[in-house]
Amino acid sequence: MAYRNPAPTVDIIVELCDRPHRPIILIERKREPFGWAIPGGFVDYGETVETAAKREALEEISIEVQLVEQLGVYSDPARDPRQHTISVVFIATATGDPKAADDAKTVGIFQPWEVPQNLCFDHGRILQDYWSYRHHGMRPRLGA
Repeated sequence: MAYRNPAPTVDIIVELCDRPHRPIILIERKREPFGWAIPGGFVDYGETVETAAKREALEEISIEVQLVEQLGVYSDPARDPRQHTISVVFIATATGDPKAADDAKTVGIFQPWEVPQNLCFDHGRILQDYWSYRHHGMRPRLGA
């Protein structure tokens, strides 16, 4: 009997703590689905989600991050059009100048009012949850 399980992923909301108002980093994807996304990717076999988050950030935006906390877990089966994934979303801090690499075509630094509309996956919802938490201390609701 074969089992089909969701693939574990991580997404990392990176705040640049050396800039006013701590803007966040988004990447423009090189591969489908195209658009802007929170840096992240798949967890490798034998790897913790924390290690995967640090690795993915370094691979995609070329800077080392300090993980601060988990924002939440996002598991809607339709969140990724390619396959069912479950993402552990981290908030992290970093300093320096990000550079696009790996799956990133370009890198952008954004304040909340500047975030592009063409976000991939469920990253619009994740960022709404993040801004609510950052500005009002409201954690994401379970099952929302």
